[in-house]
Amino acid sequence: MPPYTPQLIERARVLRKNMTPQERRLWYCFLRNHPLKSYRQRPIGGYIADFYCRKLMLVIEIDGSQHDDEEAA
Repeated sequence: MPPYTPQLIERARVLRKNMTPQERRLWYCFLRNHPLKSYRQRPIGGYIADFYCRKLMLVIEIDGSQHDDEEAA
């Protein structure tokens, strides 16, 4: 797995501040207060996962229209 890169860390910060409505709902209605710690917009390898729970080794990726964007490709 490649190490974190400063570009991914900065991009993850921006994504955390600009969550989609679907991500916001999952975070505030469930994951934020779940007993197992979850992270939002977590850099993993060369990617940024929407949500990540280390204890469960679980990644949650919520697809949306942002994946159709040229920049996302």
